[in-house]
Amino acid sequence: MADWQRTHTCGELRETHLGQTVTLNGWVLITRNFPNQVFVDLRDRYGLTQVVIEDGDKALFAEANQLGREYVLSVTGVVRKRIAGKERADIPTGQVELEAKAVRVLNACPPLPFSVTEFPDEEPANEDLRLQYRYLDLRRRSIQQVLMLRHRVCKIIRDYMDTNGFLEMETPLLGKSTPEGARDYLVPSRVFNGEFFALPQSPQLYKQLLMISGYDKYFQLARCLRDEDLRADRQPEFTQLDVEMSFVERDDVLTLMEGLAADLLKQCLGVTLALPLPRLSYQDAMLRYGSDKPDNRFGMEIIDIGDVAGESEFKVFKDVLAAGGVVRGLNAKNAAAKFSNSDLKPGGKLSAFVTQFKAKGLAWMKCEAGKLTGSIEKFFPDAVKAKLIEKMQVENGDVLLFVADKESVACDALGALRSHLGSELKLYKNWWDEKAEYDATEEKAAKKEKRAPNPFVVKPEHFKMLWVLDFPMFAFDDEERRWVAIHHPFTAPMDEDVANLESNPGAVRAKAYDMVLNGYEVGGGSIRIHRQDVQAQVFKMLGMPLEDAQARFGFLLDALQSGAPPHGGIALGLDRWCMILAGTTNIRDVIAFPKNQKARDLMTGAPAVVEPRQLKELGVELKK
Repeated sequence: MADWQRTHTCGELRETHLGQTVTLNGWVLITRNFPNQVFVDLRDRYGLTQVVIEDGDKALFAEANQLGREYVLSVTGVVRKRIAGKERADIPTGQVELEAKAVRVLNACPPLPFSVTEFPDEEPANEDLRLQYRYLDLRRRSIQQVLMLRHRVCKIIRDYMDTNGFLEMETPLLGKSTPEGARDYLVPSRVFNGEFFALPQSPQLYKQLLMISGYDKYFQLARCLRDEDLRADRQPEFTQLDVEMSFVERDDVLTLMEGLAADLLKQCLGVTLALPLPRLSYQDAMLRYGSDKPDNRFGMEIIDIGDVAGESEFKVFKDVLAAGGVVRGLNAKNAAAKFSNSDLKPGGKLSAFVTQFKAKGLAWMKCEAGKLTGSIEKFFPDAVKAKLIEKMQVENGDVLLFVADKESVACDALGALRSHLGSELKLYKNWWDEKAEYDATEEKAAKKEKRAPNPFVVKPEHFKMLWVLDFPMFAFDDEERRWVAIHHPFTAPMDEDVANLESNPGAVRAKAYDMVLNGYEVGGGSIRIHRQDVQAQVFKMLGMPLEDAQARFGFLLDALQSGAPPHGGIALGLDRWCMILAGTTNIRDVIAFPKNQKARDLMTGAPAVVEPRQLKELGVELKK
């Protein structure tokens, strides 16, 4: 062992180490220079230790005065108690310090493009700059804690799956391009010019083949890649817990995943999840929440008022109903004072919000002084108003918001508006926002009382989970004028709906299920088709003749005729789970080396042009 290597970490020293000679390795967080002493806060991923360099050794003291932030040091010294009154209750090493006898600079550091110390008075760097220098950004304590949590989550998953008899198995990264919903990333083959591998959107087909091969319980923390438009909770490359099981029905999969969800919340945040989870049909979810991933931390459910609207004299409502559309609304309780009439009128912020979701506009009324007011109030006779008030449980101070359109538009617009209002009106609190408020108050109290801050306690009500079930099997694509699979083409239809595959595909329900947490889809899966004749029928329904299906999926169709067991599975979004457990709304915070919102790696410069020689070897010619 070299004389500069650490004997202890920067988070390890306690009063039990007093008098011992130890060596620490780490980075300089900050220095405090005095005429006869230099204090250095030395940190690594385990914690922080205060190092003191006394002026008794003039050479050592002079060297200590030259140290800067982020210098990499090896410090050998003797552990001693801090001066009375200078202890720190907020860190585990706060009772002791290290009196340095030798300091070796393992690497100096010039001024950085941004600070990684995260002191309260520092302005945070913008995200693009942090991603450009991600290797520096990863030094921040908050990011380190998130990535340590991610490691913990992966370990909990592996232990849970192993305990339940599952085998962790790997599937290929280079496969065949198959239509699964999103665009593939393609990899040209040098050996077979003109032919391409596809990077996996998911291991869907491989895990089904593993079931056919007799490996009845499979899981994998699988890397997946999709060339799709990005959002705060999406990345082009992501990780999912991929699970498949043989000889199971839907409830077997749901029960297994509920147990894992409970394990994750308990071990990571100390939260006890009530099981079994509530279940909601897709139809009810869309009717009540306008979304197949409803956030049920707050009420404000969507109400269908078609029957009442039909009795009104408002032509817009009556015309939409006559054309087969719907009229639905929200009651924003006690929000009349929070939204002016200008906010609600055409061009106002709420009206403009719903037009993003193809709604033609937003009708509204307020309840003030016991009466309904607003531009459409005059079209509602008193008897109809009374019915509306009863149906929507209207009270003074409420705002009624209506969308009249075809059902899909009304669902999308009101579902998005409901989520927006839930945040805008503070109808719920994210646990991390509540924690930030608590920590600010508790830190001040602890400092005043010279004690360690009491940790924030996450409560079960911070997490509202449910299953959404009975999804439609198909949706009609108006642009392509054909039916498409809502999940993927290997999802099994309900047994009682198989007869409708050709005659009435819109009525076919899928054996599909989604796990939803606080308005996020955190998992999705289905029971699969295990019969070749049903799979061929579904391919045909999707506009894929037998010969095309054979060319694209011949290996699967052949396998399904070779003793395929009934099977099903699910995939949980690992990054999204870590995002929620870590208390952030940005998925890039929980990935060590993420892409930005334009799918670029700002640190390495990928994607980038390659040399013409490489393109020639691959048989690829770029258009000019």
